[in-house]
Amino acid sequence: MKVYIYSEFQKMIEKSGVGRAVYHQRQALARQGIPCVTDKNEADIIHINTVFTGSYRMAKWARKNGKAVVYHAHSTREDFKHSYTGSNALANAFGYWIKKCYQKGDLIITPSDYSKKLLKSYGINQPIEVMSNGIDLDYYKPNGDDRRAFCEKYGYHEEDKIIMAAGLWIERKGILDFAALAEQLPEYQFIWFGESNIHTIPGKIKTVIRKAQPNLKFAGYVSKEELRQAYGACDLFLFPSYEETEGIVVLEALAMKTPLLVRDIPVYDTWLSDDVNSYKAKNLQEFKAKLEQIVAVCPENILKAGYQVAENRCISRVGDQLLNIYREALKISKYREPSQLRQRYKYFISLSK
Repeated sequence: MKVYIYSEFQKMIEKSGVGRAVYHQRQALARQGIPCVTDKNEADIIHINTVFTGSYRMAKWARKNGKAVVYHAHSTREDFKHSYTGSNALANAFGYWIKKCYQKGDLIITPSDYSKKLLKSYGINQPIEVMSNGIDLDYYKPNGDDRRAFCEKYGYHEEDKIIMAAGLWIERKGILDFAALAEQLPEYQFIWFGESNIHTIPGKIKTVIRKAQPNLKFAGYVSKEELRQAYGACDLFLFPSYEETEGIVVLEALAMKTPLLVRDIPVYDTWLSDDVNSYKAKNLQEFKAKLEQIVAVCPENILKAGYQVAENRCISRVGDQLLNIYREALKISKYREPSQLRQRYKYFISLSK
């Protein structure tokens, strides 16, 4: 079994969750001893992660050439909304396009039960397997020096209470609520990691970034190690996103045993529980109350339970599941209906006999 992992415009998306998911797939394959080839012609399976036009053409090529196609559904119509300027107007067209892409897969992978439910609501009938994007527990470990180094770099005092978030500068990620909380809670320090092209975001987000409160920093994109250090240094990871298919940053925070506060949205229903392994809030008022409560005290049992959630989604377990998914995709592809071109070929051969 040889696999070709396809991710169009990888340089452009490598800072996103999709980019990190691709990296995790390669890690999982390496641990399973499955060859990840760089020549698509050598592959038995084409694993596609993106929904650009080249991705669609790749799926068509793979099917035509007898390859099994695994399409990874990272995107939904719902998480396309409230992203960039004009995204709401284009959401229905985007939904039509991703359905067309995903239907080229022999089998579809998606990161959560919630996103599987969404895909089925689009009328997609292909087999859909739920598989976490995974987390590298060997890498995401706290370091005793994280706090000191982080405070030194960003100009914080050791006694400061630091609230961290990570994501693109898009409304869907809850960046406006994060800024509003910083304004309402000047006694805390807020820092947001990640960024977007300033020309693609709405004016209200540009204003928040350019006129940030004194206790709010926008650190931009940082290296993987700097982000790991931030998890280890902060007092709370606040993720007020309105829509996710999973949320890799959530897994990273859980793995680092960082107190976690998320918006109470359906994607977390089956694996995150309020006051059990994380905290949830529905609106700005609840976020404020929960934030103050967690920073004051976060019981160790909640952090341990959160870590167990990350353990269940570790890279090695993802690798086991991925291997089984590939085997199933190979079986399905063998019984795929012949392409129109092959049907015509068989028809003309039959006439010549």
